[in-house]
Amino acid sequence: MRQDSIVRATLRALLVPRRLLPILLVSVPLVAAQVRFSNEEPMAGPLGLLLCVLCVSVAPVSYRVLFPEGLDLSHGGIRLLLYATVGLGVVLSAGVVLPKLLRLGPTFLTDRYSLAVSMGLFLVGGWGLGRDIGFEESLAQERARAERLALEAEQAQLLALRSHLDPHFLFNTLNAIAEWCRTDGAVAETAVLRLSAMLRSVLAGVRAATWPLAQELELVRTLFELHLLRDPDLFQFTQEVEPGLESFPVPPLVLLPLAENAVKHGPAAGHRGPIHLTVRAHGDTLVFTLENPGASRGPREGSSGLPTVERRLALAYAGNAHLTLSSENARTRVTVTLPRASPPTGLTT
Repeated sequence: MRQDSIVRATLRALLVPRRLLPILLVSVPLVAAQVRFSNEEPMAGPLGLLLCVLCVSVAPVSYRVLFPEGLDLSHGGIRLLLYATVGLGVVLSAGVVLPKLLRLGPTFLTDRYSLAVSMGLFLVGGWGLGRDIGFEESLAQERARAERLALEAEQAQLLALRSHLDPHFLFNTLNAIAEWCRTDGAVAETAVLRLSAMLRSVLAGVRAATWPLAQELELVRTLFELHLLRDPDLFQFTQEVEPGLESFPVPPLVLLPLAENAVKHGPAAGHRGPIHLTVRAHGDTLVFTLENPGASRGPREGSSGLPTVERRLALAYAGNAHLTLSSENARTRVTVTLPRASPPTGLTT
């Protein structure tokens, strides 16, 4: 099967214009000279054409079958001898045996000096064409491998970005649960259950390429509820979701870093007030808007929230999704715009 695929691939590669044109530039003058200098032998033209076709097709095929990894003189002496034997057999069969069987007169290409030239062309032409075809296939394989590695690297990066969750939030929540265990067992139990549900959702999101918007919003609500368990007066959370959008597929955990930032740089930083989330369809796009109290000073050096979401969007939507940050009236607004026509791409496990 391996050799059969090499034969088919080589014959197909010979028909590529960039190889076929040079072959014709060499073969056509040879056939023309065969006709011109063969004493008006009527079979001279077909014989010259047959000799050219055999050399052009058999030479690179035999080279690639015998030297699939390229010419190696140190370990390929016997194969090189076989290659030369194949060439000698083709040239003598078409240039000596066949003319005698057909009782043809002397022709230009059946002269012994011309046959020596044909033999040289067979060996060199087969080596050159076979080597070129082999290099082209190797290059195509390396490009395909590079593309696969690039995709795997992109998927690994996407997986790492999906699993983002602010460790400080986890540590603070666990510390709060430990304190509630001593002071308020009911609140501690509620916090543990909600944190467990949240972590379960995060793990599910890491494994999925997309999930419904309703799951993303539920995860965001759980995050806010955990914060409010620690301080019920920290902020007020409201959301407005346009009916019919709950089943829209979105990249998992894409809003989670934004929700973390809304609390961290808003109420948790001393800016009390409402946090508001809206989701609306706008033409061919889906628009998420998250507002929190406190004026934004732009992305902070070393911050991971907004850069994480921007990388997620770039990977998932190939640059067709957008994130904008604005500040007005002592409030910060983050807007995420997703295309509705192109579902996000990514890995599945």
